[in-house]
Formats: sequence, C-alpha cells, structure tokens
Amino acid sequence: MSKALLLAEAANPEWTSVPLIGWSLAKAISERRPAHIVTQIRNRDALLRAGLGEGTDFTAIDTEKVAGPLWRLANVLRGAPGVGWTTVSAVTTASYYYFEWLVWKRFATGLLEGEYDVVHRITPLSPTIPSILARLCARASIPFVLGPLNGGVPWPREFTAARIQEREWLSYVRDAYKLLPAYRSTLSGATAIVVGSRWTLGAIPTRYRDKCIYIPENAVDPQEFSVPESHEQSSPLRACFVGRLVPYKGPDMLLEAVAPLIAAGRLHLDIVGDGPLMAGLSAFVRDNGLASGVTLHGWVEHRRLPALMSKSQLLLFPSIREFGGGVILEAMALGVVPVVVDYAGPGELVTGASGFKIAMGPRAAIVERLRAVVGQICDNPEQLAQKALACRSRVTNLFTWDAKATQILEIYDWARRATAARGTEVMQLSAPELDYAGARFA
Repeated sequence: MSKALLLAEAANPEWTSVPLIGWSLAKAISERRPAHIVTQIRNRDALLRAGLGEGTDFTAIDTEKVAGPLWRLANVLRGAPGVGWTTVSAVTTASYYYFEWLVWKRFATGLLEGEYDVVHRITPLSPTIPSILARLCARASIPFVLGPLNGGVPWPREFTAARIQEREWLSYVRDAYKLLPAYRSTLSGATAIVVGSRWTLGAIPTRYRDKCIYIPENAVDPQEFSVPESHEQSSPLRACFVGRLVPYKGPDMLLEAVAPLIAAGRLHLDIVGDGPLMAGLSAFVRDNGLASGVTLHGWVEHRRLPALMSKSQLLLFPSIREFGGGVILEAMALGVVPVVVDYAGPGELVTGASGFKIAMGPRAAIVERLRAVVGQICDNPEQLAQKALACRSRVTNLFTWDAKATQILEIYDWARRATAARGTEVMQLSAPELDYAGARFA
C-alpha cells in the first residue's frame, strides 16, 4: 500500500505551539494509515526519544546552513525575544524553500514511482509561506494537501499600542507575501487546502476556495487532558489564565477586571506563564493587596498543565489576536469553561453552549465586560456544570487528534479522486462538501 508523505518541518513532541501541532497531527495520521514523516534536523532527537525509527518512520532534513544564519538574523531584527513574530516568519521563509527543495531531491524518485499516494504539508501553518512542491506534485499528478493554514488576523484597531509593544512592524505590509515566489503556484497546485479559520479563508483568492476545507488546527490528546475524579466546584470560584505574559494576550486586562472579585474573596486566579508583563503583574498584585487570591506560577511544563488547570472551573483568556487557541481546547477537555474575547480563533472554538464570549472593543470596554461576565458567573456558579459537559462533548466529537486524523483521511480520499478526475467530467464533489459544520463558526 502506498504511503502518505507528511511534511512537518516543525514537529516536536517535547515543544509547544506549532511544533507540537505538527507532531501530534502527523503522529495521529501515521497511526491510521501508512505514512512517512519528513521534518527538520532540529527535531530528530525528540522523534527518536518518542520511539520513531529514522529512515523507516521519519526522515530528518538538515537545512541548518541556511536556517541557522537566518534565525540569528531574525532574532537581531526582532529586537527582543518573544516579539516580532511577523519579522521572524518573513526572514526565515527562505530556509523553508530550501527545506522543500531538499525534500524533493530526497523523495522525487519514490513520488514518481508511486511509493507515496499523497503529499501533505502540515507545517508551517502560516499561509504566508509558499510551497515549491505544490507545483511539482501537480505536474506529476500527485495529490498535494496544504494545511491546516492559519493566520491573516488583523490587529484590532483599538490595540495599536499593543501592536507597537509586540514590535509587529511588518504586519502593516503583511500582504506583501503574495509577491513571494511560488505563492500563486502553491494555491493553484494544491489539490486541497485546509484552512483553520475564517480569516485565513477570507485571505485566499475566491477562485481557489472551492478546494478549501475548514478544520481548526488545534486539538488535544484525551489521555493527557482528561477530567480528574476530584473535579468539583470550589469556593471561592477558581479561574486560571494560561499563556505568554505579553500585551496581546491580555493578562493585565484580566487582572484589572477581576481585582474587585478577588479582593472580595469571591475568586481565586492562577496565572500560568511568563513574559515581559510578569513584573507589572506582580507589582499590581502587591500594590492592591491581592496576594492571597492570585498565584503567579511562572512558566510551567506542558505535561504539568492538566493537573494545574483542572483545579479551576474557568479559563479567563482575553487575548485580542489569537490565531488558534490550543489552550482553550485543553481547558474545555478538562471541563474548564472558557471566557474569551469574540475575535479570531477563540471566537470560533467557543460556542454559547460551551463558554462565554465577550465582544471586542477598546481596552476599557473589555475590562468592563470581563468584570461583568465573571461577576455574573460568581453569582450563579451552578450554570457552569452544564457548560462543562458541553465543553467536553465538543472536544471529544471534533477536537481530539484522532478525530482530526479521521477528517484528514477523508480529505486524502477526496484529493485522490479529484486528481484522478482532473480534466474529465467525473469530478463532481467540491471540497466545501467536506466542511465539518459542527466546528464551523458556531
């Protein structure tokens, strides 16, 4: 049986964010059908420690002679660690071209001889990074699946200051990526394009949208994020924030919003994460006498998060520019009900049945709305039980890696039929028929 060739330049079970998504999805697909993972050399040791066999289960591509210098340059240009991610993406794009060129050199013979029946580029997730393999696969009549892609979320106009703090200078000219080599051939050559958000779908030219399928990129491992037997209502109500302590994540807005509830002994807040706002948050807690009701945990290893998050009944996450929102699904899997700003990724993952959504607005408005919603929850905590059940059900049905692998395999089947029918009248199925409506913008 032919294999799927899974391109996951970033795929690492020991890291978080994009590398963890790349690893988790590639692993889930590999457990369902024959596949071979292709990743970057930096992930080699972690995949070996995870039990994969080099040469049989995966191949590590060494691009360091290009990727290393570009990464160092990007870190100089960004000006500070943890910010300027648009700059990093722009500068390091050239190293991804090199990665795919080496992949083609290594696997061209196997692809052309039918060893692989589909090529799936899982990472990078950014829609701004083209693929030279899409065109090559199209010429060879090999189905090429692109995505999940997620990005293109504009900065809310109310948060220009946060944009400056994040040093997102290139976001003002972000559409310049459409001038990159292979941008158009990536979209025309791809058989199917998996989009992770409505923002990403909106950025794709209309003529390519009939091959787009909506599947958010994040999911959870139910073995890691499961409801503990002792998950009970606490008094006072307990809430958590999990994420980098940076302006756009909004931990400072959160603390300001719930400070009166904490001072009144109605809420305990766990803040999990680290970043440039830590000193200011610590000072706010100290100056307002909130030390008994706020725990600043700092950075916590991902494997320790389930036990820590499951102590809470609420996830308070007022991020104002979140592409995905994996932590929201992790909380929901634990029965921890999310309160989010209704913008971008979080607004698409959370429904009225499974959480609370606050309208976007200026900082003062978000603080006021967040305080009102959390205050109302503290007044009526019994409402959380039903929402917690809805959270767990939504994640189980749509957002485990196994469920996502099932969705992806359906796309492979469609992509093979679409490739075989290209140029004939046989192809009648269009990709939007594969939309997973239960996950769509509910």
